[in-house]
Amino acid sequence: MTGLSDASADVPPGAQLLGREWLGFDGEIASIRFAAQPLFTNRHGTIQGGFLAAMLDSATGLGALAALPSTKTVVTKTLTTRFLKPARVGPITAKAKVAAQNDRDMIVDADLIDADNVTVASATAELRILDKR
Repeated sequence: MTGLSDASADVPPGAQLLGREWLGFDGEIASIRFAAQPLFTNRHGTIQGGFLAAMLDSATGLGALAALPSTKTVVTKTLTTRFLKPARVGPITAKAKVAAQNDRDMIVDADLIDADNVTVASATAELRILDKR
């Protein structure tokens, strides 16, 4: 059992706001869907970058939990975000994959893909692995 079983059952308020939905784990890739709402838009009518960064932070965390035992959890140390294309209101799917891991730390990469299958943002997260309390 991975650490994901608890995380997918207990969706925190921030993840609820983002409309986070766990889609599954396919081999090494974790898939998560978010619902980009009209209230997330900026003055250009596209999704504000902070919301995209929050989606990427959530996705990298879930990607990490999917690869860890249920006795472990992670916290984000750094999140390097790249905004590639404007993101529009609607479903956005995240694909997250563990790039590196040791006993204390993990690096997870994630992409956000819109309904037209366009990658709108990506990130690399450095995460600290902790024992659950």
